[in-house]
Order: sequence, then structure tokens, then C-alpha cells
Amino acid sequence: MLPRPLIIELPENLESRCDNPIEEVRLRCTSWRVAVETNNLSPWKTIPEDCVDYVKEYVLGRSYAIDLETVSNEALKFAATVELKGDGMDAWIFDIDETLLSNLPYYAQHHYGLEIFDNILFDKWVLEGAAQAIEPSLKLYKEVQKLGFKIFLLTGRTENKRKITTNNLIMAGFEDWDRLILRGKEDHGKTTVEFKSDKRKELMEEGFRIVGNLGDQWSDLTGSYLSMRSFKLANPMYFIP
Repeated sequence: MLPRPLIIELPENLESRCDNPIEEVRLRCTSWRVAVETNNLSPWKTIPEDCVDYVKEYVLGRSYAIDLETVSNEALKFAATVELKGDGMDAWIFDIDETLLSNLPYYAQHHYGLEIFDNILFDKWVLEGAAQAIEPSLKLYKEVQKLGFKIFLLTGRTENKRKITTNNLIMAGFEDWDRLILRGKEDHGKTTVEFKSDKRKELMEEGFRIVGNLGDQWSDLTGSYLSMRSFKLANPMYFIP
């Protein structure tokens, strides 16, 4: 005999509900963010209006910091297991924006991704050269460099921003990379996937072995001529195809 009545409710009779409206929004925004990071929700132009406070809390809080640390630590563990050939042709690729450099001050002024992306306004921010380092990425960058990998920085920024990008990177603590690859005139009209695939192809045709790739967008990591392993950093503020 059971000490109290046993009540069984079949799954089809269960309702998914939350009596707290604020918690319901939080749960739905968490679900949205997971769908974004797994690339199951794409393409998208802005974050949901109800999720502004959620995204703000996430990117300014410990959750985002821990997510960045987790990915960077895993990338470093992998890099440490790789036996380099010793010929200087083992390479690691890093994206720049939201990978090495944080543009959070800019996105804070634009509701953390609620506004449609404005190239002109973002370029003004870039030209300030004030973006700070993403600390877990800086640590990974330095450790990968110590291991002996060639470092290639592959970014969607255009060639006319080479000087300010170089200065900003150095100011943030990134030094002694082997090549900074930006979009040239010949890359106009290419999607990020196409552009970065083409540049990886060129590197491989030079004989480089792309061992690792770190980026905040799936378009940094997918396409053709892929690295041995790719590592995706969290970014719920914008999507680049």
C-alpha cells in the first residue's frame, strides 16, 4: 500500500505553462538563444523585442564570460594535443569581432541587437579603435602562439581598416600574428562563408595545414576548406550569413 494516493497524468494531458510572466519570457529567450547558437534558427536580423533585457543580462553577466572561457579552454586542450610537423605550416585562424575584440560598447548603444545592423554607424565605432580584448580569446591566442602555430587573423573588415584594426589589436594585447586578412575589392559581394572559404583555400594551396579555427559566427567556420576542428563562441546579438 502506498502512503498516499498515486495520481498519474498522461503526457498528452500535461500543459507547459509558467505562472510567472517574467520567468516565461526568460525561458523563451533562453530557448531562442540556444536555437541561435546551434544554428537551428537562421537567418535572423534582430533579437526578439522581448529579449532585450535577457540578452543584456547575458552578455554583461557571468554566463557569457563562462561560455567564452569554456570554448577557449576546450580549444586550448585540443591545440595542446596536436603534434606539430615542425615545418612552420601548422596554422590557427582567428576571427576578430566578437572573437578577439569585443564590440559590446557599440551594441549597448543599439539595444544589444534589437536594431537592424547599420554599417555606417558600426564603421564609425570601428574607426575609434577602442574595442577591448575578449580575455579568454587573448589567453588562447597567446598559448596557441607559444605552441608554435602560425596565426592568421581572418576578418570581414575591409582593407581600408587595416591600420586601425592593427592598432586596436595591439592595444588590446594581440601581437606578432603572421597575417591579417581583410576583405579586398575582389571580395565585394561575397557572403562571409564564400569569402572565408576562399581565403582558407588560398592558405591551404600555400601548403598551410589549418588545425584550428575560432569564430563567433557559423559563417566563420562553415563552407569549404575547413580546419581540423572549429570552435564557436557565443554571440546572441547578431547573425552574419
